[in-house]
Amino acid sequence: MARYGSSYAYQFGPGPVSPAVKVLLITNVVTWLINMIVPAMTLKLGLSPKDVFTGFAIWQPVTYMFLHDTSGFGHILFNMLALWMFGTELERTWGTRFFTKFYLVTGVGAAATTLLLALVSPAIYYSLTVGASGAIYGLLMAWAMYFPHRTILFWGIFPIPARVFVFIMGAIAFLSSLGGPGSGVAHIAHLGGLVVGYLYLKSLRVRPLDELRYRWLRWRMGKARSRFDVYSGGKSDDDWKKEWKKHIH
Repeated sequence: MARYGSSYAYQFGPGPVSPAVKVLLITNVVTWLINMIVPAMTLKLGLSPKDVFTGFAIWQPVTYMFLHDTSGFGHILFNMLALWMFGTELERTWGTRFFTKFYLVTGVGAAATTLLLALVSPAIYYSLTVGASGAIYGLLMAWAMYFPHRTILFWGIFPIPARVFVFIMGAIAFLSSLGGPGSGVAHIAHLGGLVVGYLYLKSLRVRPLDELRYRWLRWRMGKARSRFDVYSGGKSDDDWKKEWKKHIH
């Protein structure tokens, strides 16, 4: 629900589809339709740890995220609905280039998580994973980090803050993954998408090398001030960082 002046207007979803989200929606749906006609695509393009490790099918960690279960339309429907609802606003916030990069990073990161665990789990090693869920969970994590107090209807009924929703979904994915891949749902990929999305965004906010440069520059400025009997006058860290940014830019 969005508020305009003293009146309220109801709107389902984030509005018109953004450019990258539109391309992803079309690509996924077209691929799903083709896959229904050519079932062998699932074996060649789906993520099979065994094929990646023994057959060098290095394309599968990318191609798997554009395939979906062809036995029904529920899998692709919910993924594409989530892509539109969460992806559109993120793309408008980030821009198309960064959004596309983040989507691919989290999708491939979810595949990497599956491959890593396949090394210690025979059940995962011989499994086959398809779907955009890993990347979708990454988008969900990003949306909750940028809009933590937005309300999401859990199960379409219970309104809860986005950050709480992500915590619940992460807990479900983690607990479900302990049972292995036998449920038919790629819980490992879901969990991988959440974790990779979180770590990727956190790595952009905290840059260790930049922080070291800032500390070194502050030490030099402090030494220069003490030499000429000039004092900072109680400047805060924010003031120092402004000076540092001017210096490096």
